[in-house]
Amino acid sequence: MQAVRGCVSGRSNRRGRRVHNLSACYTHNYREFMGGFADWVETIADSRNGLDYRRRMKDSESVSMWQSLAFGPNYKAAYCMAVCPAGEDVIGPYLASKKDFAGEVMRPLQAKREPVYVVRGSDAEAHVRRRYPHKTVRPVRGSLRPRSIASLLFGMRVSFQRHAAGNLQATYHSVFTGNKYAEATVTIREGKLTAESGLLGKPNIKVIADSETWLSILAGERNLLWSLLTRRIRLQGNPKWLLAFKRRFPS
Repeated sequence: MQAVRGCVSGRSNRRGRRVHNLSACYTHNYREFMGGFADWVETIADSRNGLDYRRRMKDSESVSMWQSLAFGPNYKAAYCMAVCPAGEDVIGPYLASKKDFAGEVMRPLQAKREPVYVVRGSDAEAHVRRRYPHKTVRPVRGSLRPRSIASLLFGMRVSFQRHAAGNLQATYHSVFTGNKYAEATVTIREGKLTAESGLLGKPNIKVIADSETWLSILAGERNLLWSLLTRRIRLQGNPKWLLAFKRRFPS
């Protein structure tokens, strides 16, 4: 992946090193797997009628999804395997001549006019609009929906938007109550996120939440304001820090 410069899921950090953005890769490359399929089904459910559906989804996208259901899911960026050490059966041409591989495989794909699926407000969307103005940006809903606190903390690491983080320097304490009690500290520093068990350091804000309620809010099934009013979620600190945190995880 690092060799495919300009790939929607490969971005440079502040030190110039390539960083793989798993959430961007999952959103686009696996569009026709379970995550994208669930979003497609919800789009059908949200549509008022056939005309409204066609306004939301192009015919080519419906055909592509049908082909995946009939014959098997299609990868949107399968050539990543050609420069990945895991793809031993196809890495030969890349190792033989990186220059020829770039000219014959990579650049034609970069020049191709095609839809690129991104989460609105993500680093991937900004990158595609700037680097590939000839491609069509197709905003879709985020499909990484955690159903446990453990998966939530893991998912933060892979869905965190480094460039959107900007100069944010903050520490967040979270206490999750309910069936599975948990304490966690999330720290954002210099465009990096760490998530650790326990309450560490001095927080900018502390969130005390019923775990089921919190996960339901992230899935769009419950309202944050209602949860605050009913005390299922309590905040200790300035709410602006929670809003700043949310902007680093667009969905």
